[in-house]
Amino acid sequence: MPELPEVEVVRRGLARWVAGRTVDSVEVLHPRAVRRHPGGGADFAARLAGRTIGAPQRRGKYLWLPLDDRDLSVLAHLGMSGQLLVQPTGAPDEKHLRIRVRFDDSTGTELRFVDQRTFGGLSLHPTVADSAEGIPDVIAHIARDPLDPAFDEAAYHAALRAKRTTLKRALLDQSLISGIGNIYADEALWRAKLHYERPTGTLARPRSRELLGHVRDVMNAALAVGGTSFDSLYVNVNGESGYFDRSLDAYGREDEPCRRCGTPMRRRPWMNRSSYFCPRCQRPPRASS
Repeated sequence: MPELPEVEVVRRGLARWVAGRTVDSVEVLHPRAVRRHPGGGADFAARLAGRTIGAPQRRGKYLWLPLDDRDLSVLAHLGMSGQLLVQPTGAPDEKHLRIRVRFDDSTGTELRFVDQRTFGGLSLHPTVADSAEGIPDVIAHIARDPLDPAFDEAAYHAALRAKRTTLKRALLDQSLISGIGNIYADEALWRAKLHYERPTGTLARPRSRELLGHVRDVMNAALAVGGTSFDSLYVNVNGESGYFDRSLDAYGREDEPCRRCGTPMRRRPWMNRSSYFCPRCQRPPRASS
């Protein structure tokens, strides 16, 4: 599933190609693509037609398009395989095209939502009152992400220490910090030389601050190369894949030598996922040994 860097890459593409354009018509080609919209496909299309799209916004893994007077926003769920593509008008339809948005200008491009597995979708939601970002009310509870200028480090450190959990669970807790998924959690923990099962209450503020710095570094590094693409399902708005999978230090490297010490990397099942770590650099806490 796309994490913060991948969603930010898509947001930047939409900011370039879609912001400021007025919707002429919307075609919903699969009902599951609008299943989160209470009124269904016809209502979604009718309410979006004639509206002008504002600057695309993101919080963590969540992406939305505020509309002209900011009373409504289009929330995009990319799911496992959702793609927002800007395509030339008249280009052949993709096999899994679910929604088409046409604009009332002469630029010759349209916005398409393509989703092979139909886990994602688009929906219209009221925005939080007085929100400068036009954030949809259904995701207002999501914490800010570490790349957000308004992210409160002091509050995060305090919440992390108070939380009776382990480091990786805390990194993936979207009520504490948003945007971090399995891949970038493993990468940041490897860089910080911290085991994923270490209790958060044992982490002093300097180490907590260091871990947060590694989270930011790995996400910025991924952003610089377009995110992480393990297959053709994640692409930017122009259909291009990211290349950070070539730079991963931990995730997916089971039995390969640690880039620091040469010890074979290990993989362990974790919450229906996998955790990748170096058994020498990232020693488990004594209670888990």
